[in-house]
Amino acid sequence: MANEWNPGSWRRHEARQQPAYPDAAALAAALRELAAYPALVPAAEAQALKAALAEAQAGRAFLLQGGDCAESFAEFSGENIKSAHALIAAMAGLVAAASGRRVVRLGRMAGQFAKPRSRDLEEQDGRFLPIYRGDIVNGIAFETAARAPDPDRMFRAYSQSAATLSHLRALAGSEPCYTSHEALLLPYEEALIRRDAAGWYGSSAHFLWVGDRTRFPGSAHVEFLRGLSNPIGIKCGPGLEPDMLLRLLDILNPVREPGRITLVSRMGEARVEHKLPPLLRAVRAEGHPVLWSCDPMHGNTVKAANGYKTRPVASILRELKGFFAAARAEGVSGGGVHVEMTGRDVTECTGGAAPVTEQDLAHRYHTHCDPRLNPAQAMELAALVAETLAADRKDRGAEAA
Repeated sequence: MANEWNPGSWRRHEARQQPAYPDAAALAAALRELAAYPALVPAAEAQALKAALAEAQAGRAFLLQGGDCAESFAEFSGENIKSAHALIAAMAGLVAAASGRRVVRLGRMAGQFAKPRSRDLEEQDGRFLPIYRGDIVNGIAFETAARAPDPDRMFRAYSQSAATLSHLRALAGSEPCYTSHEALLLPYEEALIRRDAAGWYGSSAHFLWVGDRTRFPGSAHVEFLRGLSNPIGIKCGPGLEPDMLLRLLDILNPVREPGRITLVSRMGEARVEHKLPPLLRAVRAEGHPVLWSCDPMHGNTVKAANGYKTRPVASILRELKGFFAAARAEGVSGGGVHVEMTGRDVTECTGGAAPVTEQDLAHRYHTHCDPRLNPAQAMELAALVAETLAADRKDRGAEAA
């Protein structure tokens, strides 16, 4: 039947944002080999995350999701993993103390190697080459050999993910740090599907999401995710209409399983007040169990006068405030944040309590794709979340009295 799901049924649908590999035989050989590799995460851990997210849906926990825009091979080190984990832990501690809720820690780590792009080619000095799509696909250097999609890069991505997971488990102690990434490179994701007693799941991460560019009607990415048992996310940008969101929820969570779906709002500060409420209202009216989270990063990217892509911290914080205000007005719990950040002292986003200026951007601009918050800026965001949840906690206490 046309609607039957299997690990490869996504191939019957339109797959956007996929690289054009020049050697089909080499790609097929790499995928066969990866399919025999051990799972990166066990199904039981993905199910534990789903249970924790169900608690967040019920208002008893809060989701903190953060990490690199795009992981790179060149900057991989134990120290970078440690600093990212320490930042997530510090933010989680601040939010937990203020809110009285458990904070579910979910890293954009151990698999966030592929990036959606707005065009297929990049031009420099009259030369056109394939766009950089992340280290799992091709190299960032503007050279013909580097930009050719290479399936062998999947093996390095797998190995780095495995090493990152191992280090995270050693650092985590009693509070697990789960992993997540956009399930963008579908051949790789299919190769890492595994099956256990409960059914099929994506073993590349605990949590997978579909992006704003790939959740259209007839999407191969939506088809791929609908058959997995993992908790999954849906990015919700300003072009998403309520009817389409409800269709996606019916496809991806037809039995309305708690903890299954996280909706990640990414509207931009100028749009959140009028674009988010209709979505909140529609989902609540239909009774879908979802967790609403805010990505205040992606809708607030601008180009500085000196040519650097950046994100003003003030815009990020205003969108976050707008998200919580809209959710509260619609009687919905704002239950999470999704942040691109790093434990390194970078200068990529402008502003903050210890402000980064446009002139500072050139000093420590290390991202391979989009600008990230540095630790001071990320803690400023966590303080706003903590303050908001503390006020909500106080109001609930007053209402109960």
